[in-house]
Amino acid sequence: MIGIDLGSRSVKIVEFTDGILRSSRIIDTIGFYRRYRSPEGAVLTLDFTQLGLTGGQVVATGYGKINVDIEGANKVPEIQAHVAGACFQSGQQDFTLLDIGGQDTKVVKVRKGRAVDFMTNDRCAASSGRYLENMAAVIGMSLEELSSYHEDPVDLNATCAIFGETEVIGRIVEGCSQERLAAGINYALYRRFSTLLARLHSPVLLVAGGGALNKALLKILQKETGSTVIRLAEPQLNGAIGCCVLGDNCGHTNNISGR
Repeated sequence: MIGIDLGSRSVKIVEFTDGILRSSRIIDTIGFYRRYRSPEGAVLTLDFTQLGLTGGQVVATGYGKINVDIEGANKVPEIQAHVAGACFQSGQQDFTLLDIGGQDTKVVKVRKGRAVDFMTNDRCAASSGRYLENMAAVIGMSLEELSSYHEDPVDLNATCAIFGETEVIGRIVEGCSQERLAAGINYALYRRFSTLLARLHSPVLLVAGGGALNKALLKILQKETGSTVIRLAEPQLNGAIGCCVLGDNCGHTNNISGR
């Protein structure tokens, strides 16, 4: 069973056998389409052996499934795939899922394993992982280092990614330390989806997407929401994992191993 999540920044591919995650790949989206798009541009033909995968039934979701077809693949809705992946990885049935992607953020309220409400902040990259990437470059930090800071944050108020960059530069000119700037950037990202979290609140908050790798953001979520915050074991692969779960060959066990 192959699950594919065609994201705006990266393509995630996982292979399951008997409910166990056997292999995974994360590929830059632009490079992926350049390599696998057909001359007509409507169909992607994948050689799974070249990706180190054995192949089999294919289920796809994500941003890219609207524009292209993967030969032989079934398509499933993105929210449904992410909920299925989160239930499978966590064993939880009642929670709110926060998925911080490269260019958007999704918040999904889940009850008894089904999405009952969801909201998406996709109007500006300032609410996504792209904002963290850009701001880390501005202050001269790696994403890993940026994720270390959450205390004594400088107040950053710009709601636009472009104006946010200008605001950070201004703070640098004022002499603000890198540590306070990093903490302020992490808090600024939180504030941009905090209203969505409040509206779709649950005692348990599961975090997925590349943004889930930000340790400081997880601490901020724990402090500000009052929820039990759990980062999924494979946060970036969650949508692709959900595709496999929905393909009915993954069973009902939680076994993220055998990489």
